[in-house]
Amino acid sequence: MAQVLEFKLPDLGEGLTEAEIVRWLVQVGDVVAVDQPVVEVETAKAMVEVPCPYGGVVTARYGEEGTELPVGSPLLTVAVGAPASGALASDAPASGARASGTPASGGEDEGSGNVLVGYGTQAPPARRGRLRPPGAGAAPGRRSSGSSDGGPGSGRHGSAAGAGAGVGSAGSRRAGLPDADLAVAAAPTAPTTLAGPGTAPSRPVRDDEPVVDGTGADAGRRADGPVPVISPLVRRLARENGLDLRELAGSGPDGLITRADVEHAARAVASAPTAARPPQSAAPAPAPTSTSTTSTHARGTRVPLKGVRGAVADKLSRSRREIPDATCWVDADATELMHARVRMNEAGGPKISLLALLARICTAALARFPELNSTVDMDAREVVRLDAVHLGFAAQTERGLVVPVVKDAHTRDAESLSAEFARLTEAARTGTLTPAELTGGTFTLNNYGVFGVDGSTPIINHPEAAMLGVGRIVPKPWVHEGELAVRQVVQLSLTFDHRVCDGGTAGGFLRYVADCVEQPAVLLRTL
Repeated sequence: MAQVLEFKLPDLGEGLTEAEIVRWLVQVGDVVAVDQPVVEVETAKAMVEVPCPYGGVVTARYGEEGTELPVGSPLLTVAVGAPASGALASDAPASGARASGTPASGGEDEGSGNVLVGYGTQAPPARRGRLRPPGAGAAPGRRSSGSSDGGPGSGRHGSAAGAGAGVGSAGSRRAGLPDADLAVAAAPTAPTTLAGPGTAPSRPVRDDEPVVDGTGADAGRRADGPVPVISPLVRRLARENGLDLRELAGSGPDGLITRADVEHAARAVASAPTAARPPQSAAPAPAPTSTSTTSTHARGTRVPLKGVRGAVADKLSRSRREIPDATCWVDADATELMHARVRMNEAGGPKISLLALLARICTAALARFPELNSTVDMDAREVVRLDAVHLGFAAQTERGLVVPVVKDAHTRDAESLSAEFARLTEAARTGTLTPAELTGGTFTLNNYGVFGVDGSTPIINHPEAAMLGVGRIVPKPWVHEGELAVRQVVQLSLTFDHRVCDGGTAGGFLRYVADCVEQPAVLLRTL
């Protein structure tokens, strides 16, 4: 007997909570193998191909290209195993619902060797009973399979979607199930339209998930039932704004509470005192004019904060909230460093980049001032000094600002650093960086001189403790050996977390970096 399995968007790691469908790699009706990539998605960190842990026939896809889906929502369904009869074989590819039977006996379990978070190599778990919120008026029993064309946006089953149609007809029964397994809802609810930008398309409701219709009445009954929230970010936003998720009505699939729902509720709470203020006089309030704030905003262009831009916004906002940062800076004569680089490259071999020399200086400085290669654990009220230096560097791409990380930078020489910078920069340009290559940094080097500016006070890349900024290197008048001369001058700035050290440590670090830039031979003491 064939079994229709549902493949959900897996947790891609590093706290990612949603992903946008960029390109489908399979069509409905295609035969897929275990671990075959089925869709290309873009997360807040990278663009990745997602492999399917099941092998079989694709029976449905959920979401058009450009749709953003939360982690845990269905991507597609796959009919797995040989059909028990010809009738079942003809029905399985056209059905968007899962079969309720167990895998066919005698066949091997279709497992994946490519373990994803939430998926493994074991057989599919046994089906659990459906949960219902208290006060639900539907009789216990299984839902019946609604008709589906197998494409995106398939309809929901029976009364679970609030359609109000009977579910006991012969056309809606699953093959081989007795009539006793089909239950009809006692009182169907009114249909609820779940539409809007960023919401996932409708899908078959699973037997092991709570039934929530997303209406205000249901929100009031949710006091003792499950809260339909998937994203940890949504829970954090609600907690920061003092909102009770049990009182919110979700606009997502099956009443799922989204970030937009929480932000809308937060704005409503913030404006409540103004809205509730009594009028100054008995005269009726004047009608809103065309110059109102709402009308002004309506004439503008709204750009969604999602993907890389949304991740950058969240991370920088958190850094500003949590880190008491300070910045110090100094001008340095980089003439000797530039000459040393020219001589290195004239000697033959791989070319040495200026960024690699600055990175080598950074790792040497962090060995002398380890306080700046640390992070703060406020729960334990401890500063954690890190043994390894994983050096991030800011890279501007067409997708936005990304910070690739050179792992174990303290063990690399200038040639190795140059090669790794080149590799990661090319991957950033093509959008092929993996989440592992974008996370785990302990210190960041920000070369904003490529934009033609001298200085900056950058925001620390949370949860790191410091960032070194490097401005453009330009000819300037400089007193050299007692005489005025034109030298190659650069401005260096250090933004640091004042919780991990005081100004003396930060100043000592920056002065050491400047000394190495002005006299590269200083590095020989630590090589």
